[in-house]
Amino acid sequence: MVDALGSRQLAALLPDSAGRRPAYRHLAQAISELILDGRIALHVRLPAERDLAGALNTSRTTVTAVYDLLREGGYAHSRQGAGTWTALPEGRATSGVRRLLAAPEDSAIDLARAAPALPRDTLAAALTRVAPHLADHADTPGYHPYGLPELRAAVAERFTRRGLPTLPEQILVTAGAQHALTLVLGLLCRPGDRVLTENPSYPNALEAMRRARLRTVPVPVTDTGWDTEIIESAFRQAVPQLAYLVPDFHNPTGCLMPEEERGRVLRAAQRSGAWLVADETLAGLALDVPAPAPFASHAGPGATGQVITIGSMSKTHWAGLRVGWLRAPARLVTELAGQRVATDMGGSVLDQLLALDLLDRADELLANRLEQLGGRRAALAAALTEHLPRWSWQLPPGGLSLWVDLGEPIASALAERALEHGVRIESGACFATDPGVFEQRLRIPYTLPGDTLREAVCRLAAAYAGGLRPVAAARRPHWVA
Repeated sequence: MVDALGSRQLAALLPDSAGRRPAYRHLAQAISELILDGRIALHVRLPAERDLAGALNTSRTTVTAVYDLLREGGYAHSRQGAGTWTALPEGRATSGVRRLLAAPEDSAIDLARAAPALPRDTLAAALTRVAPHLADHADTPGYHPYGLPELRAAVAERFTRRGLPTLPEQILVTAGAQHALTLVLGLLCRPGDRVLTENPSYPNALEAMRRARLRTVPVPVTDTGWDTEIIESAFRQAVPQLAYLVPDFHNPTGCLMPEEERGRVLRAAQRSGAWLVADETLAGLALDVPAPAPFASHAGPGATGQVITIGSMSKTHWAGLRVGWLRAPARLVTELAGQRVATDMGGSVLDQLLALDLLDRADELLANRLEQLGGRRAALAAALTEHLPRWSWQLPPGGLSLWVDLGEPIASALAERALEHGVRIESGACFATDPGVFEQRLRIPYTLPGDTLREAVCRLAAAYAGGLRPVAAARRPHWVA
C-alpha cells in the first residue's frame, strides 16, 4: 500500500485552526476524524513533524503535541526510527457477525440490499416471448462458456452505442458483475499482490480481494468525490497489479467521477502498468445528469488494452437473473473463459435469453425505472429531513442510495437497535477497506416503494431516539448488495 502521507497532502485535508485554542487539540481531533472517515488510510506514515509544521505554518512543538494526542487516543503509533503511523483505538476492531440472510418469515424492512425488483408483468411477458427461443436450444448441449453469441453481440452493441467501439469477441457473459470480478482477480492477481481500491467501496468486491489474499491500497472517496492527486500518487508509490474503481454513481457514496479526472486516472494506471477494472454496474442509473460514457472511452488511442469493464443486469433490471458481463481484449476474454470453465462451465441459457429480451427493450424499461427511482429518492430524502433532521447527506445524481452522515460514530449500535425495530441495515463500516471506519455513516437505498421507505425512516428515528453509545463495529457481513 502507499506507506506515506505527504505534508502538503495532509495540510490540505485539515481545517484552518487559526484562532482556535489550543490549536493542537483541534488538529488532533481533525486528523482522528479523517482516519475514522476513511479519508486517511490506516497503516500509513504521517509526515515528519518538521515538514508538517512548515506546511501548516505552525511550530514544531504544536505538531509534536498533535502526534502525542493521536498516540494517546490510539489513532497513531510510532516506530523507533520509522516515524509515526496511523492506527485505530482498541475497541474499534471488528467483532461478531451480522446475519444478512433473512429467514423466509422475517418481516423486517430490508435496507441492506440496494437492488430493485422487476415488475411481475414485465417478467411474465418476457418469459412468454423467450419460450420459443428456449425450445430452439433444447436440442443443443447448452454449454456456452463465453455466453450466448446473440447476447455477446447485444452487449457489444450497447458499448458501441455508448461511445466505445466493441466486438462480440471482447465480451464474456458472466453470472453477474461479482463473478466477472472474481474471474479477473483469479487470472491477473496472485496472493500478496497490491490492488488499488476506493475507500469506501462495494463490500462484496472487497471480500473477493480478501479471499484472494490481496493487499488493498485504499484511496478515499468523500462526499465531494475522488482526489485524483492521491490516486496518481498511489499508482506511483504502490505500483499495484490492478485497480478496482466504481466511477459511475459510486457505491456507496453516489459520486460521479468527472470526465477530466477519468483521463488522468487512466493515464496514471497506464504509466504504472496496472490493469484497471471499471465497475459500471450502476452507470445506467443516471437521474439528474446524462448517462456517462464508458470509462474506457476516455483512454487515449491504444490505451484500452489494460482496461476491463464489468457490468450486469442486477441494478438496472433484476438481480435474480444473475447475468453480467465483462469487456476486455479478446485474448484476455479467451483466457478468462478458460478460467470460468473450471468453476461453472457456462451460464443458464434461460437467464441469458431473458436478459437478451430485456436488453432489447432497455430504453423503455429503464425510463420507467429512472422515473420510479427519482420518486423514491425524493420520498426517502423528505422522510429523513422530517424525522431525522440532524443527519446530513449529499443528494447523488444517480445510483440507488444515500450515503448518510449521522454526525457521530454510532452506526453499528444503530444497526443493532434498528433490527429490533424491524429494519435491517448495515453500518458504513462494512464498506470500508479497514475495520472501524465509517462508523458515522449509513448507506440507505431508495429501491423500495415510497411508503415503505417512509415507514423505515420512522422506525430508524425511533431506534435513534433512545440514545446510543458507540460500540465496536460488527464484522463485515457475508454480502451486501
